[in-house]
Amino acid sequence: MCRDGHCEHSATPLAPGVDDGVQPSADTVDRRRLLMAAATGAALTLAPISFAPARADAATKGAAPADGEVTRVVTGQLATGAADFVYLPVEVPKGVQKIAVQYSYDKPTVPAGTPGNSCDIGVFDERGLKLGGKGFRGWSGGFRTSFEISNSEATPGYLPGPVNPGTWHIVLGPYQVAPQGLNYQVQITLTYGEPGPAFTPNYPPKRAKGRGRAWYRGDGHLHTVYSDGRRLPAEVAAGARAAGLDFMVSTDHNTSASHAVWGQYAGEDLLIVTGEEVTTRNGHWLALGLPAGEWIDWRYRSRDDAFRRFARQVHSVGGLVVPAHPYCPYVACQWKFGYDDADAVEVWNGPWTYDDESAVDTWDAMLGEAVRTGKRWIPAMGNSDAHSEPQVIGLPHNVVYADDLATDAILGGLRAGRTWIAESHTVQLTFAVTGDGRKAGIGETLTTRADAPIDVRLDVEGVPNGTVRFITDEGQMHQESLPASGSGSVVWRTTTSLAAYVRAEVRHPMADGTPGKGNAMGPNLMWGPMAALTNPVFLRRSGD
Repeated sequence: MCRDGHCEHSATPLAPGVDDGVQPSADTVDRRRLLMAAATGAALTLAPISFAPARADAATKGAAPADGEVTRVVTGQLATGAADFVYLPVEVPKGVQKIAVQYSYDKPTVPAGTPGNSCDIGVFDERGLKLGGKGFRGWSGGFRTSFEISNSEATPGYLPGPVNPGTWHIVLGPYQVAPQGLNYQVQITLTYGEPGPAFTPNYPPKRAKGRGRAWYRGDGHLHTVYSDGRRLPAEVAAGARAAGLDFMVSTDHNTSASHAVWGQYAGEDLLIVTGEEVTTRNGHWLALGLPAGEWIDWRYRSRDDAFRRFARQVHSVGGLVVPAHPYCPYVACQWKFGYDDADAVEVWNGPWTYDDESAVDTWDAMLGEAVRTGKRWIPAMGNSDAHSEPQVIGLPHNVVYADDLATDAILGGLRAGRTWIAESHTVQLTFAVTGDGRKAGIGETLTTRADAPIDVRLDVEGVPNGTVRFITDEGQMHQESLPASGSGSVVWRTTTSLAAYVRAEVRHPMADGTPGKGNAMGPNLMWGPMAALTNPVFLRRSGD
């Protein structure tokens, strides 16, 4: 989700200027230079910037110093309606050991209700710009104004490695452009010399010391300084442990860079799963369980028909595709790709708000549609999306029934919907249905005779004066209040002829202390914040 004003916002595309190859200069590009750029679909490629090769000896005329720096500065303006991505080619010669980039753009005053300037930045190396290709070297969205890459190290969000000769591309993503346009400046500095030692990644292990087949708690949506968070990886791991979590998923925006550092923060008590939040212009999605170091492209909209390709890429490696905060009110956050390729949907993101309420309503409608059509149902997830203090890691998180505390087992439990969502580790519950001598739990199916009585039971702790709701394909069918202690058991009876599924919610009291009401018209059709939410148990009649 967009936090602290950061939503993968962007800056404007460039118009390149070139100097004599030795001294820095700043050239403003005129319209004729811009005509040299090629606009294709949602992308614009500008005229290239060239650098001189390192000189072989002191007498080589016009070459760059063998161990010095050379800087180019590019300025220009983007108008409203600029391409989604603007590529500035940089011709990198042999003998370069580091590339450094700084950028800035103006932020003029705009009328109320009008988006102001916002622009992202990233880079691809000499292997090219192909969608989903191998050239990706880093992305920082609008969170940073500069980055550096060398063989030994890189700015968080970027991948260390050799600065090979060839055409690199600086990427500007003009996320929003003011009516006055967006004036930008990009400064590129190449440092010549021998490359340093190669960077050694420290990926996290795929297994921790679990409890065998058991319920495990974990937050599947977390950010660090490797994208637009302000917490260091060490702080995120410490926060996960403090929240009583067994696992967490690293999901920095549009980059795999943080994967290489998580090994030192994982442990027998904490499984760290590698992933990515893929931040497109038509919604964000979580790629959970990516192989360490694997990156998923984000440069497309729903009309480009590319999402399915990248969903297949995630599925091919055993990962999960999870639309994130589908009703997020910020620009480009609302989900537009549909749910056919989703393995789960994030219906609860951070502290409970009205957009979570909308997400749960939509998800519940999808459950009904799955029952009607016999199609696959999509489980619900809840994650904190925590970026920075005071956002709480683990508010909410998933409680997953898995065979072990291992990446594949946790992903399997999430995929199967053997999960419920808790606002904190102090909330405990069990939810199951029994009938005809059989029992089924969350994410499972109970098959009985049509008229056989089915008892639905929820045991809960940690929600003082809370409200328990049982919801079926007909809507809310039972409501009961918990005592001040927050602990209690609620039982309700139904049959497979009356309900195709049943799920449970546990709500806090409303602000005035009342429990709220459902299935009624008028101002009382309101509820307090969510404390816990289960995936459904399905009820099937024998012979169906």
